[in-house]
Amino acid sequence: MGPMAFEAWVEACLYDPDGGFYAAGGAAGRRGDFITSPEVGPLFGAVVARWLDASWEALGGPSGFTVVEAAAGVGTLARSVRAARPACLEAGRYVMVERCAVLRDAQPTGDGLSSLAGLEDLPPRGGDGLVGVVMANELLDNLAFGLLEAVDGGWYEVLVEVASEGADQPMFQEVTGAAVHPPVDVAPLQGSRMPVQAGARRWVDSALGVLSAGSVLVIDYASTTAALAARPPGEWVRTYRDHQRGGPAVSAPGVQDVTVEVAVDQLPPGADTTTQAAFLRANGIQDLVAEGRRRWAELAGVGDLEALRARSRITEAEALLDPDGLGGFTVLEWRVGS
Repeated sequence: MGPMAFEAWVEACLYDPDGGFYAAGGAAGRRGDFITSPEVGPLFGAVVARWLDASWEALGGPSGFTVVEAAAGVGTLARSVRAARPACLEAGRYVMVERCAVLRDAQPTGDGLSSLAGLEDLPPRGGDGLVGVVMANELLDNLAFGLLEAVDGGWYEVLVEVASEGADQPMFQEVTGAAVHPPVDVAPLQGSRMPVQAGARRWVDSALGVLSAGSVLVIDYASTTAALAARPPGEWVRTYRDHQRGGPAVSAPGVQDVTVEVAVDQLPPGADTTTQAAFLRANGIQDLVAEGRRRWAELAGVGDLEALRARSRITEAEALLDPDGLGGFTVLEWRVGS
């Protein structure tokens, strides 16, 4: 077997049904390998529920409004959104899309919730297209991506091959492949690298394709191709395991998450862009925190679960709005049929 494309390597490391990271139990959450905004607490889902209602109202409050959450994992965000009881879901539905069967099996059921393995199971755009929202939190960074390296004034594909056959398992290494045209015109400074995120672009196109009217919303850590090429690749190709940074992307296949910062200029054009902190503020996070403070003041002497949940909103908001952390993530919204 010869060298394989870096994109194919990442795909196998993450999603191989037998030995991939997610099939082996990798997941977000405090008991998992990394924390995303929904796992900080229910506040994130409560704010998303407000945005969903605003999107629904902007479309005229249609019956049958559909919320599609891609990369839904074990359903943490779905639980929080449903608990907030948004008006758009009173006669609507919430569809969790998750390709990993292990994670789908842990998702909640009932209360208007359903689950699918992929966007291809949804109806196509057109007369039968959905009216609603397709959203994804930290999905695009987790889709397989290619790598290019600048060598002698050109861009060359990065491949992965077996370096040696060890006693327990083979070792892998990166090697240089053929010269290729980059997805974005960036000067090939010797040794610099760039990601090739064709998979992320295809996913956004697919998400737009299932809607007849509504929005596609993605939240992720993001940059541009030129900015990434100007930085050491170890800063933007990241691995995680047990809430710690992992080793190189070609080490420990299947036992660590492999992610990449999203190059927004490789995605379809036309999105409105903001930060997560600005998005959350625009959709009422401060009102929800103020409500939590009031309830905590009323119930602090009781110390029951409701009181603790109210108090938790304050610390959750601090994490979600942190400009050097989750608050600095990029939010992109594409609108269809408006």
